[in-house]
Amino acid sequence: MLRRLRWPVTLFLLTCLSTFWVGVTNWQPVQALIVCSEQGDLTYVRQLFLTHWAQGLTYMGCVLAILLLHELGHFLMTLYYRIPATMPIFLPFPFNPIGTLGAVIGMNGFEADRKQIFDIGIAGPLAGLVVAIPLAWIGASQLDFSIPPAGGLSFQCPLFLDWLIERLAIPGYNGSSISPSQMNPYLSAAWVGCLVTGLNMIPVGQLDGGHITYALFGKRAHLLARAMIVGAIASMVYFGHMVLLLMVILVVLVGTDHPPTANDRMPLGWFRTGLGLLSLSIPILLFPPMVFELPT
Repeated sequence: MLRRLRWPVTLFLLTCLSTFWVGVTNWQPVQALIVCSEQGDLTYVRQLFLTHWAQGLTYMGCVLAILLLHELGHFLMTLYYRIPATMPIFLPFPFNPIGTLGAVIGMNGFEADRKQIFDIGIAGPLAGLVVAIPLAWIGASQLDFSIPPAGGLSFQCPLFLDWLIERLAIPGYNGSSISPSQMNPYLSAAWVGCLVTGLNMIPVGQLDGGHITYALFGKRAHLLARAMIVGAIASMVYFGHMVLLLMVILVVLVGTDHPPTANDRMPLGWFRTGLGLLSLSIPILLFPPMVFELPT
């Protein structure tokens, strides 16, 4: 299969720049632009680059390692099963606190059978976590909560990071969120890895979790997907968790129901079934429900 490289390579390089920029600005890119606008020049940005260039490079490298391994997990599995797929496509976004909207691959999933779609779906999250979990340990061990919190949005910790920080007995942790001023590039990259993996593993449509739950439950997975959307909308209305709007929009674009595979009767076997059932806990452990917390 002839694959186009120009756009995937261009978007990858732009994501390198956007994640480097976010790391340099201490995960506050919009605030840096506001300061420059108020000052009328780029002096503040130059100071940030001179002071935090190493932090920016570290964050960039760690985030891209997680995203790249995640997408390569999918991509290599499509090569193994000879399922037509695009190269990984990275999505730069220099105006949010993480510098990216993640990465995706496109594939002709209709040619994959039940077992193949399961393997393709689960390979990405497992590959990304191989990097994200050690980075989380390194980053959590380097946290310093003696630094006063500063900045606007704070990073809400998912259950896994919350448990890890408490397990390491980091003094000063309040058990909810971390200010950008207290973040380090390793933990921030791991947080992104948790967010991306947790979001992708939500059992909806053709997300990774949608592939896995359809392989496990067949058309009954459609009921689970629809229940997830109803729950997300109810949470937005009742609790004001508007960050879940991203998930709802994503699902509207891709659809809630997973399409049939080339052979829905292909047996999974006990190992894949057990692994798939265990993977259902990933969104609960890794996805922070509010993602960011506003200052009070």
